[in-house]
Formats: sequence, structure tokens, C-alpha cells
Amino acid sequence: MYHDLHGKVAMVTGSAQGIGRGIAQRLAGEGCKLVLNDIAEDALALTAGELREQGAQVLSIVADVGSRAQVAAMFAQAEAWQGGVDVLVNNAGWSVPVSHLLEMTESHWDDVLRTNLKSMFLCTQIAARSMVEAGRDGSIVCLSSFGATRAHRAMAAYDASKGGVEGFTRAAALDLAPFGVRVNAIGPGAIHTEFFEHEGVKGQKQRARPVPLGRVGQVQDIASGAAFLASSEASYITGQVLYIDGGMHAQLRPPEMDRPLPDSLGRFRRADHAHLQDQ
Repeated sequence: MYHDLHGKVAMVTGSAQGIGRGIAQRLAGEGCKLVLNDIAEDALALTAGELREQGAQVLSIVADVGSRAQVAAMFAQAEAWQGGVDVLVNNAGWSVPVSHLLEMTESHWDDVLRTNLKSMFLCTQIAARSMVEAGRDGSIVCLSSFGATRAHRAMAAYDASKGGVEGFTRAAALDLAPFGVRVNAIGPGAIHTEFFEHEGVKGQKQRARPVPLGRVGQVQDIASGAAFLASSEASYITGQVLYIDGGMHAQLRPPEMDRPLPDSLGRFRRADHAHLQDQ
């Protein structure tokens, strides 16, 4: 337990499901007052209701964090509710659908960068301004991915956005350090969430094949890292990326991480590159 988090106000974007939901649950367990955000209204209401039943104080806000107007309105609601936030977890993002570079549309690129990177700029800037004006020693945690440094086939937009997240984290940390606001990132590896339940045990074992520790991670693994970085235990840590990936980032990129080339690209495949179709 991180006792200094008790009573703090924490906003978690994209917190209706998956990793965001797990982080919200962990921060609620630490005694934080929670501002939950997502665009999935029904799922967000369900998560908020569950946390309230557990005794947490929760403000639930449906908002698109890629829109400055909606982000500003969200923080205004948080300020009216509790006077602002002490902790911001920039979790909102997406990784699917995938799109090969030769087939990617401009709208796909724009949508991924807007959701995964622009949202972090908007939320971080507005949160930091509030923290600085209120004299709060705030903590901001951004969700990255090992895709920031390890490429995935057919995920150029996603990997570019996560590389941007890590560059942004370092630059924001320098800008905000004189004001006592820390900015760090977490790079999850293969994490099991409800989105993978349909794959069963066989699917988990398949995803665990390239992981040095031999298993997929759990949402709680990421939530523990977020709670640590938000707490005073990490008071001398800023501008860093904490990879929680079972050792994936420590090894050279394994072939299991490749996606097969889509059949639609067969016309581009050179005879001497035929081996790529089996990767």
C-alpha cells in the first residue's frame, strides 16, 4: 500500500475496460478518489458502479480525449468535484485494427495518432496547468508499449504513436520538473485482459511463447507499476519508461512477433522474399 495516495484525486482515461479498468481498481484500493473516463458509456457506467459498491468515490465522464474541448470540459468537471487532480494516468488508446503500410489510409494514421498521442498532449497539458496553478506535486503516467522500440508488422501507425509517447514523456518531464510535476511512462508487454478471454488457455500459451518469463502478464502487473509511479515512493523518478513485459524488451525481437503478410499484398512480394510469407 502507498499510504500517501489515500485521498488523492486520480484521473484514468480509457478506464472502462482492460488495463485502464485494472489501474482504476488498484488506485481505488489505495484510497484514491477517481475520475473515470472513456467513450464506451455503458462499460464505463458498469465499472464506475462496481467501484462505488466497493466504497470508492467516483466521478464518471464520457469524453473523447482527442478533442481539446471535451478534455477541457472533463477537467473542469473534475475541478468542480474535487478541486482538480493529483494523478493523471493517460491510458486511452487503441492498437486495432492493424493496417499494412502499403495499404494504410490517411484516416487510419490520423485516428491512431489522435487517440494514442494527441490525447496525451491534451490531457497532460491541461492537467499540468491545473496542478501548477494549485501548487500540487502531481504525477502523470503515460501508457506506452514495447512497440515504441520494437516494431510490429502492419502496425506502423501504432508503433509511431508509442514512440511519440515516450519522446513526449521525456520532454514533458523536463518542462514540468521545476514545478514538482513528474511524468513517466509504462511499457506493457503481452498482457491478458478480457479482450483475450475468447482465446482460452491455448491462446495465452501462444502469446507467452516469446516472453522470457514464460507467461503473459496480468492487468494487476501494470496497475502495480502505475500505483508505484503515482506515489511518493517514486518521488525522484521522472522522464522514465518502466517496461512491464516479462523480459521482452531485454531480448532481440523474436520471430513470433511478426504478423504474416496479408494476401492482398501478394502482387508486391518478390520471389527472393518469399520466405516472408511464413513469418
